[in-house]
Amino acid sequence: MTHPGLLILLFMATLLVEQTGAQASRLKAKKDHRSKDREKDGDLKTQIDKLWREVNSLKEMQALQTVCLRGTKLHKKCYLAFDGSKPFHEANEDCITKGGTLAVPRDNDENQALRDYGKRSLPGAAEFWLGINDMVNEGKFVDVNGATINFFNWDRSQPNGGKRENCALFSQSSQGKWVDDACRSMKKYICEFLIP
Repeated sequence: MTHPGLLILLFMATLLVEQTGAQASRLKAKKDHRSKDREKDGDLKTQIDKLWREVNSLKEMQALQTVCLRGTKLHKKCYLAFDGSKPFHEANEDCITKGGTLAVPRDNDENQALRDYGKRSLPGAAEFWLGINDMVNEGKFVDVNGATINFFNWDRSQPNGGKRENCALFSQSSQGKWVDDACRSMKKYICEFLIP
């Protein structure tokens, strides 16, 4: 004869197992739904990030076009002169803030374009900063990003400053030749912006 308490216990255990299984199924369905929502949210976030990058890129291109209208354009570069005088590092920081760097002529054509633009934009300025220095290794001149310079237009007996003069200047009075000077000297400057 079966004990009635045992039957009740067995019946309740069966109900409990069924209830737990149903709850697990509901939880799994909720989890799957949340996972799909997270995937959708992730895709949406990725699309929004992509749109922001595109908008910012368009803003940069528009800003560069404005710079080119105020400055001068040569090949894939725009030059824009600033009348204020600053030490080398401050001038370069100002160019970086505006989206460029101090100008670095990479060939004779760019050097000539800088000369012509400097004469028009900085009348009376005998010199202006170039984005070239040998601060890290004496005698090894690089641009402000640390890239090797392959084109030089040094004036006679230049560079001659040794460890005291580590920054390059464009000399209008020397017909576009370069000279080295102390980086803390106050000079005018021209920024260079790369156009995509």
